[in-house]
Order: sequence, then structure tokens, then C-alpha cells
Amino acid sequence: MTAILALDTSTPACSVALNIDGVVLEDFRMAPRLHNDLILPMVDQLLQQAELTLSDLDAIAFGRGPGSFTGLRISAGVVQGLAFGADLPVVPVSTLEALALEGFQKTSQAHWLAALDARMGEVYIAGYRVDKNAQGHQVECLFPESVSKPDQLPEFEHAFNGVGSGWCYQERLASLLPDMPSHVLDDLAPRAACIAELAAIKLAKGEVVSAYDAIPTYLRDEITWEKQAPRIGKR
Repeated sequence: MTAILALDTSTPACSVALNIDGVVLEDFRMAPRLHNDLILPMVDQLLQQAELTLSDLDAIAFGRGPGSFTGLRISAGVVQGLAFGADLPVVPVSTLEALALEGFQKTSQAHWLAALDARMGEVYIAGYRVDKNAQGHQVECLFPESVSKPDQLPEFEHAFNGVGSGWCYQERLASLLPDMPSHVLDDLAPRAACIAELAAIKLAKGEVVSAYDAIPTYLRDEITWEKQAPRIGKR
């Protein structure tokens, strides 16, 4: 049995999931500003539901960003503490990649321009092609992660569908595409269930880090992360 715990607090949504040999259990809640209070009880409840303990897990995954500065700090701190205490590897997963997978699961469309509202008139953005085969979902990055004002992005060669809160700038983003997107899912947030699925693929490839190296990806240059002793649920 392969069991992976995944969590995400990168946006106003707060979610925890367990991937047990491809069967995914999830607790997903829209809970702005309550992540710090909810995340550990949600982890405990899901583990109890599956009758597992941390020692039964093979890895812990988390949405490593981009996303909310405070939210990413919370998830990284929780993951560091849990993984350090249980001596587990950590699988960092892009929140934008998770959004692209969610878009594919809802529509079966392959190409996704995932974008999160980065405030200050900017978006976190990346482009993906998603497919599914016997080995599971495969996600190929076509346009690397960046943070930018929508009108400062280049025109895209690929036709994309849109997913994520960054599509609040739908008119500007769509104008950069060769064709109008057939789907724009701007109400979706990164989900721990998608992170758990992607983590299984990355774990099989050995794409893991230690608890000490489980750090967020912010994209903005002015924000830095100082490595420190693992903390659980501290702001």
C-alpha cells in the first residue's frame, strides 16, 4: 500500500487529502483566515477516518505555491513539523499544476492556462497540457510559472482554457490567446485531492525533498523564506 497525505492552504480554500493506492479521500473547505485553526484538526480527522497514523504514510505532499504568503507559510510549517516528526519525505507540488489537473478532471480538456490572483494587479500564471494514461495523469508544463500584470504577458502560441482566480482578468488574458477559451473556471481553487494525485507520480519518480527543504515558492523576488527549525501551525 502507498499512502500519501496532502494539504493546501495557498488560497482562501483549506483542504487535506489522502491518496491510498489511487483512492483519494478529501476534506475541502472555503475558510478564509481560518487555515491555522483548521488544518491540523482536518489532518487528524482524515487520518482517523482512514484508520491510519503518520507512521503508515509514505510521504506528505503540499501545495508549495505560488499563492498567499501567509497561507503558504502555514502549510509549509505544518508539513515540516509532521514530516520531521515522522521521518517522512515531502513532495512539493505546484498549485498551478494542481489547478490544471482539476480543470482536466472537470472537462476532459487538455490545455490549461492556470492563474491565481496575486493582488496588486498581477497574476501567478503557468500553462499546461494534461493527459491520462495507464500510469495516471501526466502534466506537461508549456509555459513556466511567473508573476506578471496580465497586460505585460507575451502572446501565447497555444490555445488554452482558463482556470483559477487569476481569470478575474479574463478579457485581458483571453486577448493573449490565439483562440477564445472554451472553458474558463475562475471559481476553482487548488485542491489537496489533485495535489495528492500529482504527488503519487512525483513520489514514484523520486521527486521528493526532506522536511528541512519543504519551502514555499512565492515567485515575487522581494519575499524570501528563511529555513528554520520545523514549526507546526505558527504564523
